[in-house]
Amino acid sequence: MAEAIRMPRMSDTMTVGVIVEWHKKVGDTVKPGDVLADVETDKATMPLESYNEGVLLYIGPKNGSSVPVEEIVAVIGKKGEDYQSVLAKEGGAAKQTEVPETKSAKPTNDTTSTAVLPKDVKEIRMPLLSDTMKEGKIVRWNKKVGDKVKSDDALAEVETDKTTMEVVGYEEGTLLYVAVGEGESAPVNGMIALVGPAGTDVKAYVEAQKNKPATSAEAKQESKSAEAPKHTPEPISHESTSDSDGRVKASPLARSMAKERGINISNVKGTGDGGRIIRRDIENYVPAEKPSEARKSTDKEGTLHIHSFDQIGKEGFEDIPNTQMRKTIARRLSESKFQAPHFYLTMEINMDNAMKARKAMNEVSPVKISFNDLVIKACAMALREHPDVNSSWMGDFIRQNHHIHIGSAVAMPDGLIVPVIRFADQKSLSQIAIEAKGLYDKAKNKTSAQ
Repeated sequence: MAEAIRMPRMSDTMTVGVIVEWHKKVGDTVKPGDVLADVETDKATMPLESYNEGVLLYIGPKNGSSVPVEEIVAVIGKKGEDYQSVLAKEGGAAKQTEVPETKSAKPTNDTTSTAVLPKDVKEIRMPLLSDTMKEGKIVRWNKKVGDKVKSDDALAEVETDKTTMEVVGYEEGTLLYVAVGEGESAPVNGMIALVGPAGTDVKAYVEAQKNKPATSAEAKQESKSAEAPKHTPEPISHESTSDSDGRVKASPLARSMAKERGINISNVKGTGDGGRIIRRDIENYVPAEKPSEARKSTDKEGTLHIHSFDQIGKEGFEDIPNTQMRKTIARRLSESKFQAPHFYLTMEINMDNAMKARKAMNEVSPVKISFNDLVIKACAMALREHPDVNSSWMGDFIRQNHHIHIGSAVAMPDGLIVPVIRFADQKSLSQIAIEAKGLYDKAKNKTSAQ
């Protein structure tokens, strides 16, 4: 069945996007991950990627056109498939840039083709909250089914590959359905909720979405899930602090407190329901005295005797789920290492004069300038002098950037994050120092550093 590609929300403040350039044309075959177009938002120009596989059947807006968030910009489906029914759901076919000759699709008994979104009901989709985001995990829903929502209400908190951000629905009405539970992930542009008039029956549409044939990307994800071992729930024992799959049962607050205090949570006995570890268990935890591997004593003759080792406890482990940030770091590092040729240059730099200059500047600068700030400025000026280096490999062409942005990695417990100092070549060392410190603080506090 043909799928609509909508203008995603690429930042928390984005309401419209401008199509800078289409990289695909009608009739082209596209795969998940292919860049369909470049979109200019209120913050940056970012790629619009496809999360579907098939043939590009329809393109709506032309280069330079402004498109509201959630409006259809393209349709992908099977070659020759009729896509007019997809456009009709939006109140009629939009103007198209190019329409290939197509044959009418044969009638089908598929229930997904007859289930349409009820009148005045709107889909809330997973927004693109960073340029590298592929999926988002719902950390918490701030609203529940049946609640009234306003256009500026934060419906949920979503963990991306970089930070945790709020998702604003930009629709008014009643929350009719939640498609993704807390702790579950959804791909970018995937439906996460439905909002509309109170009492609207959305069961038929929801069932149609559940029965919709999976795209190749979704099928791969399902196959991975199928390969994972399935565990049959067992009766809860008040003497056990672990689930049937070996994972320690503990509240999020208890886990956080244990991590802060350096306590191995598997050693804590839970007093909550079903042996669940709760806050008071961490507060009252007293670590057992570590046994020595061997005890020694001396007899009357002065002979040293080593006593046998007495084992306490059993071998164990705790599986800690990867965060979206760690998943992305692993993927990006692999892509960087294996998809691009590497070479390394080293040189020694005498920093005596730089140290003297930094000391002198810090006597008059309103903010302390670090050696890292000096390196950022030096890299920016080097790129200005050698613009060929400031280029990106785009597959079919090389893009030479006219702006100079410098990324500066920050180490965090969950991994590395790279805030970007934009237009670093145009800024003074004091300006770089102020901006860098602000971005580092945002990264460490897991607030948006876009």
